Amino acid sequence: MASFLPRRPTLRLLCLLLFIPLLPTPSPAQTNWLQKGREMLGGSGAPATGTGSLSNPQIAAGLKDALRVGSENVVGRLGTLNGFNADPKVRIPLPASLDRVRSALRPLGMSPMLDDLEVKLNRAAEVATPKAKQLFLDSIDAMTLDDVMGIYNGPPDAATRYFQGKMSQPLAAEMRPIVAESLSEVGAVQSYDAVMGQYRSLPLVPEVKTDLTGYVVDKGMDGIFHYLAQEEAAIRQNPAKRTTQLLQQVFGGK
Repeated sequence: MASFLPRRPTLRLLCLLLFIPLLPTPSPAQTNWLQKGREMLGGSGAPATGTGSLSNPQIAAGLKDALRVGSENVVGRLGTLNGFNADPKVRIPLPASLDRVRSALRPLGMSPMLDDLEVKLNRAAEVATPKAKQLFLDSIDAMTLDDVMGIYNGPPDAATRYFQGKMSQPLAAEMRPIVAESLSEVGAVQSYDAVMGQYRSLPLVPEVKTDLTGYVVDKGMDGIFHYLAQEEAAIRQNPAKRTTQLLQQVFGGK
């Protein structure tokens, strides 16, 4: 092109100005590539978004926020009247060890006693769940950076699996006295004693032993973990569930 332009500088500049508008404009795809190139080279493109600008401790803080939000939602759902009892997904049935007792008392018209006991087991879980909230929050605070980053980069229920794998036994130990108190508070212990008194009054029935406290702890934690997994997945996938700015930053770029 230079061979066709005039030699005088003023005329060359004028011709270039007239010629530039005739050049083809870049396609949208070319523009995107150009923009990406500018960003990679530190040009004037839009700033990067997502978690790239967040440090691992910030990501860890965001995930802990998510777990706190999720656990609070679960406690709010299950730790209320009929939170367990009216929910078929987490309702606590009578222990299998009491099946023999139910079969023995049903012909005598005493099944309602066992139905009442079953309701009270669920009531105990409902009463205990809010009291266990702080135990979950303390467990979240105690997570190491490696723990949190493993959860962050894991599957949608990674945190729930972590709790089940590493926290179930210590949490169960902490929850046991809470559940034992709740069983007494809602009258489940008294109902159980009444049921077993009637059963033992029958001739030739085998002895039946049941750890009500341990049973309700296990089933109550199963219910909490069930909905904690759903909350965790929702926070990862649903922007509407990210109720803090840090949650939006951390999970917005995944």
